[in-house]
Amino acid sequence: MKWILIPALCVTLRAAEPDWKAVEAHALDVFQRYLRIPSINPPADTRAAAELFRAELAAVGITARLYEAGPKGQINLTARLEGRNRTKKPLVLMNHFDVVPVDRAAWSMDPFAGIVRDGYVWGRGTLDMKGIGVMQLMALVTMKKYGITPDRDILLLATCDEETGGELGAAWMLKNHGADLDTEYLLDEGGFGTRDILQKGKLVFGVSVAEKQNVWLRLRAKGTAAHGSQPIPDNSNMRLLRALEKAMAAPDTGKPHPVIAEMLKTLRGRMDDNKFTNAIQKNTITLTTLRSGVGDPVKVNVIPSAAEATLDCRIQPGVNAQEFVSEMRARINDPQVTIEMLSNPVDAGASDYETPLFRTLRSVIKKHHPEADVTPIMVPYSTDAPKFRRRKIPAYGFTPMILSTQLIATMHSDEERIPLDQFQTGVKMMFDVVRSEF
Repeated sequence: MKWILIPALCVTLRAAEPDWKAVEAHALDVFQRYLRIPSINPPADTRAAAELFRAELAAVGITARLYEAGPKGQINLTARLEGRNRTKKPLVLMNHFDVVPVDRAAWSMDPFAGIVRDGYVWGRGTLDMKGIGVMQLMALVTMKKYGITPDRDILLLATCDEETGGELGAAWMLKNHGADLDTEYLLDEGGFGTRDILQKGKLVFGVSVAEKQNVWLRLRAKGTAAHGSQPIPDNSNMRLLRALEKAMAAPDTGKPHPVIAEMLKTLRGRMDDNKFTNAIQKNTITLTTLRSGVGDPVKVNVIPSAAEATLDCRIQPGVNAQEFVSEMRARINDPQVTIEMLSNPVDAGASDYETPLFRTLRSVIKKHHPEADVTPIMVPYSTDAPKFRRRKIPAYGFTPMILSTQLIATMHSDEERIPLDQFQTGVKMMFDVVRSEF
C-alpha cells in the first residue's frame, strides 16, 4: 500500500501551486536582463534576445528552435510545451524581440538599464512588448518546472521584426515554416486593462479581436514654378492644401462596427470621448508630413512646381481600401493631384469572440480583477495578429495589466515603463491562461 501511495504523493507534489515569490523574483530578473539587450529595429539583431530565451527554456528542459531569417542577426524562436490532448491544435503565444529606437536625451535614465524605480520597471520595450514576452516565457517555464502539463500544446513564438512590418518575423515564419504554426488560437499584444480610457472610474479589460487597416498615402500636387513676388492661380502648394481639405473630409462610416457595438453593449452604451475611443469608432485620416520648396535651405521667393503630403489613414475591418482611395480621388477631383498608396492593406476581419479561449480569458481576468468588465475591442494600431486572422485563426490581443493613459502614451515614446505590481500580476494571469482547459 505504501508503495502505491508514494508515487501518487510525488505526482501531487510535482504539480503543486508554484512558489509565486520565487517565480516573480525570477521573472523580474529575466525581464531586467532582457531589457538590457538593445534589440533595436532596424537592424533587428535579436541574437542575444533569442539566446536569453533559449537559455531560460533549456534550464527547465524545453528545447527552443532558432530560425535565421536575415543576414544581420534577425532570429526568430519557437518552443513547445507538450499537452495532454493530442487531438487539439496548439495555442500560440506570440511576442516580438525587437523594439523601436530611442531618443536618449529625452530619458531621465539609460533606456536600456532595465531599472526598477518608484514602483515601475523602466526601459525601452517594457510595454512593447518585452514585458508580455517574459510573461509568456515564464508561463512555459513555470509549468515545466512544477510538472504541470497543459491541456493542449503551448507554442511560444518570438519574432525579430514586428516593428517594421514582420516581413522577417511573423510573415517569414508563416511563409517558410507554416507547418510549425498549425494552431487553433493565438495570443498576442493589443488589449489591456484601464480605468481611464474606455470609461473613467470603471475598470475595463479589453481583449483585442480586430485592428484597423493601414492605408498610407502620398498626395502630390503639380503646378507652375514661378517667382513668389507674383502670385499665380496654378500654385502647387495651394492646390495641395485644397486637395488635403477635401481628402480629409471623409464621410461618416454609418452604423458601428460589430466589435464596437459589442463594446457599447458591455459598457452599457457609453464610452468616454478621447483620441483612442474616437479612433476605433470610425475611419481616420491624419496628415503626417508636408514637403515643398526649392533649394536647401528652401528659397522663400520661389513657387515650387510640386508639393507633397503623406496621410496615415486607418480604416475599419470590412472597408475596402481601394474603394476608400477611389472615393478620396473623387472628392479631390483634380487631375493635377495624384494619390500613391504606400502600404499594402489586407482586411483580416475580426476574430470570433464566442470561443472557449475568449471565455477562458474573461474568467482569468475576473479571477484577478473581479470588478472588471471584460469586452472584445478593436485597436487603432498594428500588430502581427492579422497575419494569423487572415488564415481564419482566432487571434486575441491580451495584455494582462491595468495601464493608465499616461503609461500607454510612453509606448514608442520617452520614459517607457510599466508598474512592477502589474507585471507580477500579469505573470500569474498568463500562467492561469496556459494551464486552463479550452
